[in-house]
Amino acid sequence: MANKQSIRVVAAEIEREGRFLITQRRPTAVLPLLWEVPSGKVEPGETDEDALRREIAWRMNVQIEVGKLSMFLKHDYEDYDLDFCVYRCRLLGDAPIEQRRIHDFRWVTPLEMDGYEFPPADARTVARLLSARDQTAAPGHVPPEST
Repeated sequence: MANKQSIRVVAAEIEREGRFLITQRRPTAVLPLLWEVPSGKVEPGETDEDALRREIAWRMNVQIEVGKLSMFLKHDYEDYDLDFCVYRCRLLGDAPIEQRRIHDFRWVTPLEMDGYEFPPADARTVARLLSARDQTAAPGHVPPEST
C-alpha cells in the first residue's frame, strides 16, 4: 500500500479574557460548518509562524503575534495524515475580525466549547486544551513548560 500524504496544519490558540477564538468553516468547505481553532495549511518552504500569520490575515483580516508551540497532535484520516501544531497567539492592534474566508466566529469559554461541533483533530485539540486549563486551575498546580 502506498504511503498516505502528510499535511502540516498550524492553529492559533487565541485567548482573551478567559475566552478562546473559534471559527466556523464555510458551507462550501471540507467538513462544512464545523467549528475549529483558527488554522491553515503550511505551504512548501514556509515556516509554521509565517503560515499562521498568512492564514489568519487571509481568513479574518487581522494580524497576530505567534508565540510558543502549545501542543502537537498527529491525526490519521483515511486519505492523509495530519500533523497539527497549535501555537499560543495574540491579536495585534484593535482591528475587528472580518468574515473573509470563514462563515462565523465566536469567543467562547472552555465550558461553552462543548456546544460546538469540531472536526476530529480540532476536537482532540480542544480536549487537550481544556484538560491543560483544568490542571492549571488546580490549587497549587505548577504547569509544565511547553516544548
